[in-house]
Amino acid sequence: MHAAFALKGLVVDTPIAGEIRTREGYLVCEDGLVEGFYDSLPGRLSGIPVKDCGGRLILPGMSDLHLHAPQYSYCGTAMDLELLDWLERYTYPEESRYADLDYARKSYAFFTRDLLHTTTTRAAIFATIHPEATLELMRQLDEAGLGAYVGKLNMDRNCPEHYSEGSPENGALQTRRWLEMCREAGFARVFPILTPRFTPSVTDAYMQKIGEISREYGAAMQSHLSENLSEIEWVKSLCPDAQNYADTYARHGLFGGACRTIMAHCIYCPEEEDALMKRNGVFIAHCPTSNENVIAGIAPAARYLRNGYEIGLGSDVAGGHTLNLFAVMASAVQVSKLRWRYVDQTEKPLTMAEALYMATAGGGRFFGRVGLFEPGYCFDAVVVDDGATRNLREFSAPERIERCAYLLSSRVEAKYVDGCRIL
Repeated sequence: MHAAFALKGLVVDTPIAGEIRTREGYLVCEDGLVEGFYDSLPGRLSGIPVKDCGGRLILPGMSDLHLHAPQYSYCGTAMDLELLDWLERYTYPEESRYADLDYARKSYAFFTRDLLHTTTTRAAIFATIHPEATLELMRQLDEAGLGAYVGKLNMDRNCPEHYSEGSPENGALQTRRWLEMCREAGFARVFPILTPRFTPSVTDAYMQKIGEISREYGAAMQSHLSENLSEIEWVKSLCPDAQNYADTYARHGLFGGACRTIMAHCIYCPEEEDALMKRNGVFIAHCPTSNENVIAGIAPAARYLRNGYEIGLGSDVAGGHTLNLFAVMASAVQVSKLRWRYVDQTEKPLTMAEALYMATAGGGRFFGRVGLFEPGYCFDAVVVDDGATRNLREFSAPERIERCAYLLSSRVEAKYVDGCRIL
């Protein structure tokens, strides 16, 4: 038996959206994958190392489908602004500082340190337009043992002159150069993803080149879709010949299908946009904390989940105010209640079990066989100590998870990615 070990304790996951599975016993890892779950270890496994987790929760590692690493430096500030004002006054000035590689190195060290201590094991991350600084972020994440897709931003319009790639030709040149740097680096669990910030920041000519690069390198793509009503009107004025916002990506081959795609937010998608997302298998990153903070709206996450769309959760730092996906889970449930009460009374609110599914198995699907404790899945696990929430009352595992989400006093005691303990 090679590289096998077991975690012993209360094992919890969500093989079906809305259903929490709880098992007491041994979760076995072999060669970085889930080998199986056993009430008691069979004889052939009797000699493997066992970590007894006591009464702690053993959960699948969580996947954060959308966050902005360079914005972490001002996380928790400027929460009184709407999206477009927030970008101009805070985001662009801060992100432009990452032209200084020393600043980027120091700032990303704080981000990586804090992400490591959350329940997140894999993430899809926006960086800045700077190839070297983006590679530095990837290096730090890889050395920490985390799994991630990281994107150098693409921007050539509607941004400050000093924080622009200048032209489609230069942007494409820098993007290809960065992709070659990634190939040479040979990271273990961190991969590049093409990242046009959003349509208002990228000309049609540049979007076309990004599509060509995606096909050339077989690269995935991430961006934003239908987050804000003003943004949607802006897209209409910039791309009057597009059928809708999604079409500004899709006509360049950047909306699912052969190009694996994450779209953040998707709050105001019309029916034809929704249909295209589902047909093409586009992943939706639901970011409720951010949507609250930048006054964007409430996405129909429950409808997406229950109708078979690919959907996970995103912290969207620094529009979102925390990297803690437990907090994002609680927010997802809370805002869905508001949507049910005030927007669409046919859409029953999300349950905490559904929120846990999106944080684990739902978002994990973008990264492959991730987010469940089934044989052959990546052994991504977090051991959560929720002892600070204990009292005289006995709580079931689902109740304990709910309290982790709402009380935010739990602690990650151990963390595994591909069977490697990284915390």
